[in-house]
Amino acid sequence: MKTGYQVGDAMTMDPISVKSDITLLECAKVMSDKHVGSVVVKDNSSSIGILTEQDIVRNAVAKGVSMNSEKVKDFMETKLITIGPDDDIYDALVKMRDNNIRHLPVVEKDEMVGLLTIKDILKIEPQLFDLIVEKFELKEESRKLINKPILTEGICQTCGKYSEKVSNKEGIVVCGSCVEEEAKLI
Repeated sequence: MKTGYQVGDAMTMDPISVKSDITLLECAKVMSDKHVGSVVVKDNSSSIGILTEQDIVRNAVAKGVSMNSEKVKDFMETKLITIGPDDDIYDALVKMRDNNIRHLPVVEKDEMVGLLTIKDILKIEPQLFDLIVEKFELKEESRKLINKPILTEGICQTCGKYSEKVSNKEGIVVCGSCVEEEAKLI
C-alpha cells in the first residue's frame, strides 16, 4: 500500500544529537530538556549511532549502571536499520513494525539526513495506526484495566458528586451513598 507521502515529508531533518563520550545522565538530561525519545550520536559531525530512552532504561537503569560515569558510546545502537528519504512512509512503518523499533534513521548517499519516528508518521497518516497495533500483544493481560473494570474513585453518574469510593453497577459508576439509597428503596 502506498500513501503518497515520502519519508522526507515526515522526517525530522535536524534531529537532536549528542557526542558519544558524554555520560548517560547528560544524555538523559538532553532528551528530557528537548522532549525527545531518542538522540543521534555524532562524533566530528558524522552520525555513528542512535540512543533511545528504551536503551537507557533497559540496558543501563534496570541493570544498575552508573548513569554518572557510563558513556553513551557503550550503550548506543550502531547496527542501524535505515530508510531513504524517497521511500513511502508505509514502507517505513512496515520496517519499524517488523523490527520492533520506533525510530528510523533516514540515510541518503551513506549520510544520515534525518530521523523518522512512529509519531511523525501517525501525525500525517493516522489511519496507519492499525498496521502498528497488529504487531503488539497485550502483555500481562490480567493487569490491564480492560480486563478489570474496578473503579476506586470518580464521579457518581447518579448524583454527580465526586467520591473516593465508587463501583460499577450495571455499567453505571455509582458512589456508596447512592448504592445505600437504592438498597433502602428496594
